[in-house]
Amino acid sequence: MLVFTPREFQDIFAVSKNTASVFLSNNINSNLFVKLRNGFYILKDTRPSLNLIANRLYRPSYISLESALSFYKIIPETVYGITSVSTKATREFKSEIGIFSYQKIKKEAFIGYELKGVHGENIFIADAEKALADYLYFVDLKKVVLNDRLYLKNINKKKLMVYISAFNRKSLKKLIDQIYVEYQKPRKIY
Repeated sequence: MLVFTPREFQDIFAVSKNTASVFLSNNINSNLFVKLRNGFYILKDTRPSLNLIANRLYRPSYISLESALSFYKIIPETVYGITSVSTKATREFKSEIGIFSYQKIKKEAFIGYELKGVHGENIFIADAEKALADYLYFVDLKKVVLNDRLYLKNINKKKLMVYISAFNRKSLKKLIDQIYVEYQKPRKIY
């Protein structure tokens, strides 16, 4: 197991809860383990991807928003923290290896993701249209500023609209229409 809890450590090595806790605590200081957040660790020498860690740190969740948009090249920027959505409360976890942000969405909109093999690891990630729908939902809520460099050529608008309907917001549908009108306009080259 690349990311593990004290309980999993206890089960694997058949030791008591106290022994597992003491061993983990002592060896964080000796740099054998990295503490990701309370109750989650990795071995210092193994480096699972940040996406795999993000999936494991806060469940249920899947990679979405800017991280998925960058993965699918819908935005040109590289994203340094990992952004995910969850049906649980909004959270952010900072560790020495990265920042993991989770935004809450309603259960009805917790769809449109799959287990995908990426660089030899299986991660839960939104498909491109769902990542865009999640992102635009937070733009519509005014929690995120709209990136004016969205690349929509490979986005299936019908599929996007199915995901948008799960949020049940008329203003979100209007936002999509505005974005597509702007996207169709010729771009100025300076």
